[in-house]
Amino acid sequence: MPGFVFSSTLALPPAEASAQLLRPAAVNAELGPWLRMTMPAPWGERPLPAWPVGRPLFRSVILLLGVLPLDLHHFRLEATGEAGFYERSSSLVMRSWRHKRLLRAVPGGTLVEDRVVFACRLPVLGSLLAPVYRAVFRHRHRCLRRWYAQVGEQAP
Repeated sequence: MPGFVFSSTLALPPAEASAQLLRPAAVNAELGPWLRMTMPAPWGERPLPAWPVGRPLFRSVILLLGVLPLDLHHFRLEATGEAGFYERSSSLVMRSWRHKRLLRAVPGGTLVEDRVVFACRLPVLGSLLAPVYRAVFRHRHRCLRRWYAQVGEQAP
């Protein structure tokens, strides 16, 4: 299964990183303006560490530019807490989507690491979509570094 890892060390205390980055609004902010995930109101208002694990939670439409439907994502968390989450979902395109976001204290801030492994329903799509998904996570981490500065840098 194709996969990748992106990490950024942010000048943000771990408790604040957890409070800021483990919220549905933060996910959509990181994806924007290119993508947006829909979710039912009760889920969008709760931090991810408060979500139940081990069962399907809801369906999310992945929207290009906030309006054009690209995929229907069946969202499921396997683990969640103040140190991150482990999502194991599927979609119309993806037979399997596994995303781990880990938050770890480091001197001067928090290391944010995203690990993604996926398998497309049509195997040929995996090689076509892998660069797209890497670009999405590269964008997400670029946003994180811009908003929270890297350790050793001044925040704007």
